Amino acid sequence: MPAPSLIVSSFWNLIVTGQLWPNLLVSLGRVLVGLAAGVAVGTALALWSGLTRLGEDVVDPPVQMARTLPHLALIPLMILWFGIGETPKIVIIALGATFPIYLNLFSAIRGADRKLQEAGVVLGLTRRETVWHVVLPAALPGFLVGLRQALGIAWISLVVAEQINASSGIGYLVMNARDFLQTDVIFDGLLVYAALGLATDRLVRLLEVRLLAWRPATLPV
Repeated sequence: MPAPSLIVSSFWNLIVTGQLWPNLLVSLGRVLVGLAAGVAVGTALALWSGLTRLGEDVVDPPVQMARTLPHLALIPLMILWFGIGETPKIVIIALGATFPIYLNLFSAIRGADRKLQEAGVVLGLTRRETVWHVVLPAALPGFLVGLRQALGIAWISLVVAEQINASSGIGYLVMNARDFLQTDVIFDGLLVYAALGLATDRLVRLLEVRLLAWRPATLPV
């Protein structure tokens, strides 16, 4: 275990020498692209499955089977399919982010207050208008919970994905430090991962306050 002073000094050295920021931006880019892909796929599947009976019959069974597979164990398969470039890293992150979005949004759509939907029908709303003005706003809290979970899994996936022949990123710094037995730099990398996870989760919580201001239970962050 390195001394805390050594961890701090090595972290400062990474900043001064310019090693931290380029690799940090690369890791952020990977997470954002993978997360965006996972959120898009998970949202599309949840909307189709949650809003239609046919969608549930077609989508839900394979998604439930796929989510039981440990996505990090698929890395060898990803390498065989996509090589050792950026694609397998993005796919692994996207896979990890898809299922929390799908599960939470699907559950939130199906749990939307039936009385509110009936009130919309009484007021003359069409099915599309009911979905847009009643169901989706009611499902928004569930979606944001899924987004927070997806972010956490995305960062965990990144830690593993950046060990796939990475030439840049925080994982690359950690792997280099492992080869040279620099445990202080390894701790620096882990602390950066943890700080990024906390910062992105905080951003989603701030987003919740903005988007869910109409809920009495929503408190300022």
